Amino acid sequence: MDDFLKEFFPGVYRRKQEHLNETDYCKYDNQILTLFTSSLYIAALVSTFGASYVTRNKGRKASIICGSISFFAGAVLNASAQNIAMLILGRILLGVGIGFGNQAVPLYLSEMAPAKIRGAVNQLFQLTTCLGILIANFVNYGVERIHPWGWRLSLGLAAVPATLMFIGGIFLPETPNSLVEQGRLEEGRRVLEKIRGTPKVDAEFADLIDASNAAKAIKNPFRNLLKRKNRPQLVIGGLGIPAFQQLTGMNSILFYAPVIFQSLGFGSGASLYSSTITSAALVLATLISMAFVDKFGRRAFFLEAGCEMILCSVAIAVTLALKFGEGKMLPKGIGIFLVVVICVFVLAYGRSWGPLGWLVPSELFPLETRSAGQSMVVCVNMIFTALIAQCFLAALCHLKYGIFLLFAGLIFIMSCFIFFLLPETKQVPIEEIHLLWKNHWFWKRYCGLEENAHELTEKTREKV
Repeated sequence: MDDFLKEFFPGVYRRKQEHLNETDYCKYDNQILTLFTSSLYIAALVSTFGASYVTRNKGRKASIICGSISFFAGAVLNASAQNIAMLILGRILLGVGIGFGNQAVPLYLSEMAPAKIRGAVNQLFQLTTCLGILIANFVNYGVERIHPWGWRLSLGLAAVPATLMFIGGIFLPETPNSLVEQGRLEEGRRVLEKIRGTPKVDAEFADLIDASNAAKAIKNPFRNLLKRKNRPQLVIGGLGIPAFQQLTGMNSILFYAPVIFQSLGFGSGASLYSSTITSAALVLATLISMAFVDKFGRRAFFLEAGCEMILCSVAIAVTLALKFGEGKMLPKGIGIFLVVVICVFVLAYGRSWGPLGWLVPSELFPLETRSAGQSMVVCVNMIFTALIAQCFLAALCHLKYGIFLLFAGLIFIMSCFIFFLLPETKQVPIEEIHLLWKNHWFWKRYCGLEENAHELTEKTREKV
């Protein structure tokens, strides 16, 4: 918003006005401005380690409440900011909220959900995130016309979802896994019976107690993550998936969208239209994923969507190489083609790497390393988010359309990673995921062969 730029970044505002009609994105290559953006992710990265301690020792609810308080404080500070220092401190508090929220919420959802619908329930995290982005776009569009303090209202309204998160944290029950981990067995059994809708939970409750006993034997869960038997969870859930989620090229697709829409004659509303269409596509894709991920499985969504995203990235790169740059507007037909390709890409990402990037890691870790594992997921995710935020504009400036070919290559690599290393986890009870590694062609050399291949099938059939 111009009023915001005038107050805090007057130099950027002047440069924006001087190059108003250019389509050359090198004009946004400013490391100070991107560092301001990245501060949020750096704060989230650091805070996730504190969030891990709270989640493990005080429960998932405690982390959700801490995150909501931090969100609220950050929103208030940003809305009342008088200088850049206040603004950055507010951003840091919002980052702390993200660190706690991303640590606790996927775990909470995975642990509360029955195995047969765990994928759909866990993806409520991604769905509500996408809905939040969509609502935020409309809020920004509405307050942009309020001069000169519309930006304060935009930043301050973040206190509303923070308040809802706090109320939910107070009234929702703690997860049975967390209660058992804290030694509150009777309460854990009571909550498990309530959320499963039946008193016949003996097998699942016994699994929870076994997992809790194993967890209590672990004094340092982060060090335990590095053990040989936890190598698959570390490589796939802790490092691979959260890093690859940020390397899909989703940011570059969203960044180019406003220019493409502008070339179609949307004018000053280009940013709103592009943001709304892409956000709506993300919401639709997440609903598709929720409906079918427990039927077709995680691997199918990763691999099928990966093929679509590679084709879309190559199509965008070729089109921009031939028709875009040097301040020229795109022909209308080419613009429409690119809008369709962008929507297909967003739909593919929104039903695969978007939601599954949070769902799959939250399923993989055993109870004794679950909070530490989720911390690593958030940490790696935020490191790569910050790197992409910091380097993307410079890379876009120097590589131009080539950046989309780079992302296509990365998506091919991550699809191979999923194909060869990730076993299917659909409808497998969360405390039996470890049995998958013992029967996997590659990971069995790290996890031993003590368990018979039939044990997983029989236990799963009994539970499901």
